[in-house]
Amino acid sequence: MKWFWNRKQAQEGKERLPGPKSIPGPVGSYMVVQMKEDPDWVWQLKGVVRPAGKKTFYCRVFSDAQVAQAAFKVKDWTSLDGHPELILWEGYFDKETNTVRREKFV
Repeated sequence: MKWFWNRKQAQEGKERLPGPKSIPGPVGSYMVVQMKEDPDWVWQLKGVVRPAGKKTFYCRVFSDAQVAQAAFKVKDWTSLDGHPELILWEGYFDKETNTVRREKFV
């Protein structure tokens, strides 16, 4: 028997990843302070994350406007694999230590 809450289960062997959201605080702060980006621009960006550990996450940052202009839809981390030109920032952050590091994963 299938229950309605099981309808969107991840395919067997595949991890279910969260969809786009506002960029994580530590990542936004890194972009503003370390990269000297405009805060008004940075805080309008979206991000997708993928767990890397218990409190550590990989993150990709993108612009909704650029994605719309490319006639593309970002569903989760993996949907940007084939579109590295849409990734504005990529790296990881640790919620516990508040550590952020820029790194390419593509």
